Formats: sequence, structure tokens, C-alpha cells
Amino acid sequence: MNNSKWAITDKRKRPTRIIRCIYVVGFMDLFGVSMIIPLLSHHVKDLGASPTVAGIVGSTYGVLQLFSSTVVGSWSDVVGRRYSLLTCLLLSAFGYGLLSLSSSIALFVLARIPVGLFKHSLSICRALLSDLVSVKERPLVMGHFNAASSVGFILGPVVGGYLSEHEGGFYLSSFVCAAIFLLNAGLVWMLPWSETLNPCIDANANSNTKTSKSYDGFKNSSQQNCLDKNHIQHLNVSADRGWSWRDMSLFQPIWRQLTSMWIRIHLLASSDMWDVFLVRLLMAIAIMLYYSNFSLAMEERFQLKPKVTGYLISYSSTLGALAGCLVGPVTHLYGNKMPALLLHSTMLTCTLIFLYTTAPNVWQVLLTSTFFAISTTIGRTCITDLELQRGGAQSSGTLIGAGQSVTAVGRVLAPLLSGLAQEFSPCGPPSLGVLLALAAVGLLLVRTPKWDSLTNVKDESLRQ
Repeated sequence: MNNSKWAITDKRKRPTRIIRCIYVVGFMDLFGVSMIIPLLSHHVKDLGASPTVAGIVGSTYGVLQLFSSTVVGSWSDVVGRRYSLLTCLLLSAFGYGLLSLSSSIALFVLARIPVGLFKHSLSICRALLSDLVSVKERPLVMGHFNAASSVGFILGPVVGGYLSEHEGGFYLSSFVCAAIFLLNAGLVWMLPWSETLNPCIDANANSNTKTSKSYDGFKNSSQQNCLDKNHIQHLNVSADRGWSWRDMSLFQPIWRQLTSMWIRIHLLASSDMWDVFLVRLLMAIAIMLYYSNFSLAMEERFQLKPKVTGYLISYSSTLGALAGCLVGPVTHLYGNKMPALLLHSTMLTCTLIFLYTTAPNVWQVLLTSTFFAISTTIGRTCITDLELQRGGAQSSGTLIGAGQSVTAVGRVLAPLLSGLAQEFSPCGPPSLGVLLALAAVGLLLVRTPKWDSLTNVKDESLRQ
């Protein structure tokens, strides 16, 4: 009884310290990764790979991410965010460490395998943030996290480019990236995890209510109830007598972990969430097509030099990072009605891609890039929040991981579609992006009334 009162009282306090630390983790994560990304293709060619082999090697990471995102996300729901996040950071550091020793194509591919399988630290951080805050605060916190991560992605290539100018620059950059991930793991280990205990107790104590009152996502089951009850008991024991090695979910029997993961993934696969994931896929491909041949199109259409195009891309990336701070106020303006906000941001994105495709001069491209960065940032946060609303917060890791798997499918398809469309015109890829975005808008127009009705039903049931 005392434990429940304590949890309810503490729930009103946002765990600010750990949230700020997670922002730092997100910043350092993408800072380290973005140091390496621009150098990968050059390094694999320096190792003697042909363009075809370089393309196959480059796709290894995306294929591994496609299959591992949902599994690792579900695993974080089972063993807890702390230990899954530490595992992902340490194994990613190991992969980047191998990359700093990659003097052959075989070793390069070997180094990309642990990174492709376990580079899901950002997804787990998002799942952890969704565990820590209320539904109304979630878009604001997610927006700030995305902004912090984007700043790291902007600054990383600058440092990576500077290091690459030295002898053995790629190996030095990879070593620094591995060191950053080790530093991130140390930060995660020292986080004030006691702040996460009370929200988790309260969230899991009401898991049966949440599951039965969720949208048409995960269905309640006797297995899920059993898992939730075991987790509640585990947390209550930890609160009463402190931490011990026996309380670590990471060391529960492997068959129990696999069973729990299978149940969560099966519930997701059998849920009626195809529409949300299809919207994510269509918009992911449309946005990737917009960027796929941006530099080449600017040169062919407006005779811009690569240096000027680089400034334009940096300008757009900076605006995207700043736009993360606008997500909270915008969602508040919409009264936290995510389906409506997602519809409007998708319509705006579709319009901006069309304006870019038909732009008669560079100034219109600059204008569309300005608003495009804002609309896509808001859209990404909306689709993630809508997935969590539809599926239920108790399986946020599985949901976010599944969303990343869908985005990985887009990363595999977009280069292929871009190459085919570019055979016809430099404006071919963004023109195809307009068609895909229109399909997403049409799907949202059909499905949004249903999502709104489900939202109203849930709100009424929560008031009772």
C-alpha cells in the first residue's frame, strides 16, 4: 500500500536529470556515427572494392538493421532499458573498434556486422523517454531529443573531415567513434536510474488497464498479464530491499526472454497497425527520394557548385535540428491530436516536394528547403507518437523497433527507385516522391477519422 502511494505521488515529478542525460547520450551517439558515415564509401574503395562490391558492402548495415530493429526493441522491453542500452553501446563500440583496424574488405564487412545488429541505442533511448513522461509531455521530450541528436549529426562530419586530413584519418576517426560509444556506455551506467523506478512501477501496475483500453493495437492476453505481473513484483522487490544481481532481468532464463519477445512481436504482427507503418514507409521513401540526387540535380538544373549545395544542405539540417524544439508547442496548439497534425504535416511535405520539383530558380529551392526541414521533423515525431498511442506504452521498445525496421525497408528501396527515376529526368526521384506522399495523404484521409474515434473512446474510458 505504501509503495503504491509513493509511486503515484512521485509520478507527478518529471525525472529531469535522467532525461537531460539521455539528450547527451543521443547527441554523442550521432556525433560519433556522423564522423564515420561520409568516409565509409571512400575507405571501402581505397581497399580495392569495385563499385558493385562497394554497393553490396554498403547495404549490409541496412539489411541487418531491417531484421534486428524489432528484435532488439522487443528485447529492451523484456530485460529493461538499462541493460539493453548498455549492451548495444558496448557492442557498437566493439564494431567501430574493429573498423579502426579494417585493412581489408573482409575485416570491414566483419566490423559492420555488430554495428548493424546492435546500433539501436537511439531507439532504446526513445523508448526510455516514453516510459518516463506522460502522453502529453512525450512529443515535447521526443522533439528535444531529436534536436539534440541532430546537432550531433551536424557537428560530427566537421570533426570527421578534419581528422581524415591526417595520415590514417579514417582509422583515427573510427577509433574516436569507438571511444565515444564507450564513453556513452559509461554515462548510461552512471545515470540516476532510481528516477525510472517509480514511473515504471506505476506504468506496469496499470498495464492491464492500459492494454485493455489501448487502440486497436496490441490485444490483451494471459501471457502478457503474467509477464506484467512478474515485472511488477520484480520492481516492488527492488524498491523494498535495494538492488541485487538476482533482480537483473538480463539474467533471467534465455527461454523466458525469447518467449516474452515472441509474444510481443506476435501481438504487434497480429495488430491492426498496418496503416501507421504504411504511412511511415511511404513518407520515408518520399523524403529519401527528395535527398537522393539533391547535389546532382542542383548542378544540372541551376549550375550550382558542390560547395554551395553543401551550404544549402547544412542550412536545411540546422533548421531540422531547431525544428525539434517546435514539436512541443505545435502539438499543444493541436491539443495533442496527433492524427490531425500528422495529416497536415504530410500534406505540407507533399506540397513542398512538388514545389522543389517544379522550382524555376534557386530561391524557391531555398524556400522549400526551409519549410521542408520543419515539416519532416514534426512528421517524424508525430508518426512515432502515434505508433506508441496505437500500440500501448508498455511495449514501446517493440513499437519503436518495428518503426525503425520499416524505415530500413525504405533505405533499401529508395536508392533503387531513385536510380530508375533518374534515368528519365533529374527531377524524376522527387517527382516519384510526390506520388508516394500523395498516397500517404490519401491513406491518412481515409484512416484519420477512425483514429480520432478511437482516441475519443480511449479518453472516455480513462475518465471512467
